[in-house]
Formats: sequence, C-alpha cells, structure tokens
Amino acid sequence: MGMSAAGGGRKGGRRGRGTPRYSAMADINMTPFIDVMLVLLIIFMVAAPLLSTGVPIELPQTKAGALNIDQKPVAVAIDEKGDIYVDDKKVEEADLASAVAALSKAGTDERIFLRGAKSVNYGRVAEVMSLLTAAGYKKVALVTEPIQK
Repeated sequence: MGMSAAGGGRKGGRRGRGTPRYSAMADINMTPFIDVMLVLLIIFMVAAPLLSTGVPIELPQTKAGALNIDQKPVAVAIDEKGDIYVDDKKVEEADLASAVAALSKAGTDERIFLRGAKSVNYGRVAEVMSLLTAAGYKKVALVTEPIQK
C-alpha cells in the first residue's frame, strides 16, 4: 500500500498551481462607508449652529414671540459702537442700501432683521431703520431675545 504525496483534492499538489482557493469578491463592503458618513454627519451637526451666529451683540429682552419664517432673511446688526454689519460684513451708512440690495432675492419685498445691541442708542437704531425704509424696504423687523426667567 502506498501513500500519495499529493495533498487533498486540489489539483497540482502543494504549490497551488490549480484553481485558486479564494475567488475575487464582487461585492462592495459598505460598513467603512457608513462609518465615515456617520462621523461626517455628526461633525456637520455640531458645526452648523456655530456657523450662523453673526455679529456677537447683546440683544434686549422682550415678551414678544418668535416669527415664523420660511427663508433666511437679510440680517443687519448694529454693535455697541454703532457700527453697521450686513450678514457679518461691516458697511458704511452710505453703502447700506446697496449691500442689502445685493443680498435680497425678493427685491424690496425682502424681510430684513435689524439687530441692535442692548447698549446702543435707540436713535442709532432708528437712523438705520429709516435708511432701510427710505431705500424701499418695508418689512424691517427688530430682533430681540425672550426674557430669561
């Protein structure tokens, strides 16, 4: 009785010259892709609120309720020194109407949110509001914070 030197049922013996043991896989592994997408989702969820803060000013507090808006309005802010900002960019009084016109999609029917710092003179807020209404913008809203209890 003799033993065969060739191994198992594979063709070609030990050197592996026959059919390969494992064939090429045609499926895409989705697990790493899903992991990367979930990490990106978390990063964007954390970073998104930090991007829309605007000019940091302390707003006055009132009992007024929040407005329902469908689209992002043009934001005009007045800081403690009386400087005017249109969407985080400092502008001069003479350039205010043109800066708002460049950002407004609906023309003079665009809603404009005017944010004035708590310590700024009310006369300064009234001046900026009159500049906006003189330019034809009739939907100017003053932004305040709700009273903290």
